[in-house]
Amino acid sequence: MGYIMDLRRLLGHRPLLQCGASVIAEDSHGRILLQLRQDNGSWAYAGGSVELDETVEDAARREFFEETGLQAGQLELLGVFSGPRMHFVYPNGDEVSNIDLVYVCRDWQGQLHKDPAEVLKLDFFRPDALPRPLFQANLPALQVYLNQRGYSLPQ
Repeated sequence: MGYIMDLRRLLGHRPLLQCGASVIAEDSHGRILLQLRQDNGSWAYAGGSVELDETVEDAARREFFEETGLQAGQLELLGVFSGPRMHFVYPNGDEVSNIDLVYVCRDWQGQLHKDPAEVLKLDFFRPDALPRPLFQANLPALQVYLNQRGYSLPQ
């Protein structure tokens, strides 16, 4: 997070346009990996900011590994998500308007290992039994992912 942290030192909590890269990991049973976020207590898929000169796919792989301990194999682009639903204020007051490129990964390896600075818990969930609360900035991509599989977001 070097680039974003550098900007934060200069701009404080002012809204930033932020490019993110994320991974929805699916296991062989069709369950998806979610993490309980340390900062806001919401469940989310792995992801984070793209660094300067980093490819989006490399950022997705890096964030996935940092937050879960897993190595991503083949990534399939789910979509690019932006707009008002991607606007978020972090608990520390930092405000962002996210553009998130979200990938699906069914080809991963390794042992789950959470980043204790960012993640309280990691677990796989059936698409029809997702935990709550879900991270609001993940809802647009999760809806597309679930719709493609015949499910919808929990009410």
